[in-house]
Formats: sequence, C-alpha cells, structure tokens
Amino acid sequence: MSSKSEISSAVMQTYNRFPITATKGKDSFLWDESGKKYLDYTSGIATCNLGHVPDNVQQAISVQLEELWHCSNLYHIPSQEKLASMLTEYSCLDQVFFCNSGAEANEAAIKIAKKYAKDKGYHDRIEIVTFEQSFHGRTGSTMAATAQEKIHQGFTPLTKGFRYLPFNNKGSLSEIDNGKTSAVLLEVIQGEGGIHIAEKDWLKQLSAICKDADILLIIDEIQTGIGRTGSLFAYEPYGIEPDVITVAKGLGSGFPIGAMLAKQHVAASFSPGAHGSTFGGNPIAATAGTATLKEIIKDGFLKNCNEVQDELFTQLKLIKEISPLIKDIRGKGYLIGIEVTNQASTWIEKLRDKQILVLPAGEKVVRILPPLTTTKEELQMCIQALKEVALELEEVTNG
Repeated sequence: MSSKSEISSAVMQTYNRFPITATKGKDSFLWDESGKKYLDYTSGIATCNLGHVPDNVQQAISVQLEELWHCSNLYHIPSQEKLASMLTEYSCLDQVFFCNSGAEANEAAIKIAKKYAKDKGYHDRIEIVTFEQSFHGRTGSTMAATAQEKIHQGFTPLTKGFRYLPFNNKGSLSEIDNGKTSAVLLEVIQGEGGIHIAEKDWLKQLSAICKDADILLIIDEIQTGIGRTGSLFAYEPYGIEPDVITVAKGLGSGFPIGAMLAKQHVAASFSPGAHGSTFGGNPIAATAGTATLKEIIKDGFLKNCNEVQDELFTQLKLIKEISPLIKDIRGKGYLIGIEVTNQASTWIEKLRDKQILVLPAGEKVVRILPPLTTTKEELQMCIQALKEVALELEEVTNG
C-alpha cells in the first residue's frame, strides 16, 4: 500500500493547499483527520450554499442513486428537464444548456455568442469585451477572457477575440460598440478580482448600449448566483435583463454541475451538434441541483439570509473602525471582501489557527463566504475571531 506522502506526490501541484485534510462536513463546519472542527466560511469556494451535506439534497440524491446514475444526453432526463424549468421560471432566461463547471458554462456562453453573431450576419463582430480584474475560468477561452495578467503567465499566446476595458468606468462605455463586439461578458460582483461591485447606473447604461446594438450581454453568475448575494441571481436588483447568464458553484451543493441560460432568440443558435457535454446535467447532478434550488426559493429563505447578513456587515464595519489595518469592507449578501493594508494570507492563517476558514481574493482582500444557512451564533464566532486577529496584528505592527 502506498504511503500518504506517496499519494500526495501523485497529485499535480496546481494548488497551494491549506494544511488541513478534510474528512467530514456538516452544515457550516468541517472536520479534519484529527477530529478538529472548523467553521467553514469558504463554503467550498461559494459552492456549499446550503452548508455541507444538506439533509434534503442528501435524501434526494440517495433516491436517485438507487434508480439511475448516467445515461447521456441522447435521452430525455426528467430531473434535468425539471431543473431547467425551475431555472427559467425564476430568471428572465428561456432555455438552459447543462455542463459540469463554471468554466464550461462560460465556454458555452462564448461559443453561443460567436454563433449568434454569425447567424445574424454580423461577420465583423469577432470580439467579446470583458473587464479588468475579472475572472471567468482557467480553460483556454475563459483564461483569455479573464483580464488578469497573473492568470495568463506561461500560457501565451492566448486565445484571440477578447478585449479588456476598465470596470465601472463610464469612459469605457463609449468603447463597447466599435463595430467588432459580439458580446460583453462580466461579473456583477468581481469575486476573484477583489470583491468589486458594479455600479448600478454604469451597468444599466452598459445594458442599454448592448440592447440598442444587439450586442449580447452575458452575466457570469458562477460565484454570485443561487442566492449568494441575497437574491437568486445578482443581476436582478439592477433592473436589467441579460441575454445570457452562467451558473455553477452553488447550484449542486458540491456535485459538479454548470449551466448556461439564454433568451430564446439566442438559444436558437445552439442547434443539434453545435455544442454538447457527456456528463452535463446527468441524473445525479440534476437531482442535486433541483433539490438545492428548491431550498433556496422557499418563501422567506433569502429574506432571512439578508436579515442575518445585515447584522454581519454592521459588525464588520465596527471592527474596521477600531482597526487601522482594515482599509475597506465591501460585498453583498454572503460574498464579502475585507481589504487589508498588509497581506490577506496573514489574516487567513491566523483565523485558521482559531478554527475559522476563509479565503483570499487577491493579495490584500480576505474573502468571507458563509453558507446561506449559517446562524447568528456562527457569525458571531467569526466576528470575535476577526476582532482578535485585528488586535494581534496591530500589536505586531506597532512593535
């Protein structure tokens, strides 16, 4: 039998892993192999929106495991069709393509934008506009769509066809419709890029420009969707209707699933053979998605989340007032960024020592992603730990 070190060395070193071996999860908590319990405010990177191993999702999957695991998209899949109906009912979109991840959902969106332009006879429209500090994935096209130099390093030449503009910059709006733009792809809240929120007026103007020119507006909801920001989708409070949205992470409670949703006139560009996925929306993943979504859309669920979240922001702002090491608190719902003056990694390590798990969003932003089901008591545990870390680091800074 191979030793633990031999097993670890067999895995490609594509992640800077935390020094934790997770063996169990339930609700807001993770346990390591020694039995130590952590408050998990990473939520599997905004994936376990209902916490770990949510009961209703587990029950639904248990039933499906006894019936059918996989049959491919050559056949009708009832759980997939049900999930698609739910997603379209609770959004402004009309049809759904299922895949396995956020990057794949964004790949599908990029493909449909190109196909739509060709179908409409817009042969000069060969570019997709994205924005600085964005993050859309690590596949060939989504990496090129991501306007962060650090993501590109070592992988040039990049896939062509993407043009980057400043985010939240009114001057950039005049550069959208240059005769070559087929689509605009953006996050309403930039997650990996540092938790930057799109300004309402700016996004409404951008949406109007796209609509007038028949440029597709694609909203990347991979991290923000499925209740993460306090509404089912982050685009909703802006009063706009995108042509395409992409979702993944929170949709399956940890089971791999992604989806690209499109308006009917756009979806028509994906005819049989235009795109596909062997595993996309298979019976188990679709069942997980359906069970997850049922919980999120229950009456009062998101209202309660927002009430609890308001208290969290109030407490975080109080910590900012007493700590010169905290530069800014920003975010929405349970997608929160704490910009610090030193390294985010220092805060993350100290919080981990206090059995609180959080993430970075760039070098100087601590990202907090509680499950939507977290309690006020759990939030207070995180707040208390943050206060302690702020004081400890201030003491170190002051010598």
